[in-house]
Amino acid sequence: MSVGGGVVQYPDGGGAGHGGTGGGHGDVHGSGAVHFTLRGYVTGFLGAVILTAIPFWLVMGRTFGSSGITAAVILAFAAVQIVVHMVYFLHMSPKSEGGWNLLALLFTVMLVVIALSGSLWVMYHLNHNMMPESMQNMPNMP
Repeated sequence: MSVGGGVVQYPDGGGAGHGGTGGGHGDVHGSGAVHFTLRGYVTGFLGAVILTAIPFWLVMGRTFGSSGITAAVILAFAAVQIVVHMVYFLHMSPKSEGGWNLLALLFTVMLVVIALSGSLWVMYHLNHNMMPESMQNMPNMP
């Protein structure tokens, strides 16, 4: 490896696995590789800030009368913010890595949903089956 003119040059003429190109960020890597720019990162950052500030304002301003509605709106903003992070910062799209990233994400989401729903189901049924009929019977319990 020799350094010439501030650019690292590798013996094969390429740069760090970029196969004969200079290895710059603007190079095309192959089939379906997606490159993001500073503008994309700034857009993602601003989207994340806005999607954080709006729920904060909703809670602090007590915009909705019901806490349940507020929680549902915050969950919706959280879901949108997850998508913003995945697209702008993790660079996930149906084209990245031939679609395997998206498939792995869907599989992970499926496993998390199964685990969470199963846990909630078990906890609800334990609570329902283990609690006495009424709390007035508690002093009579052994």
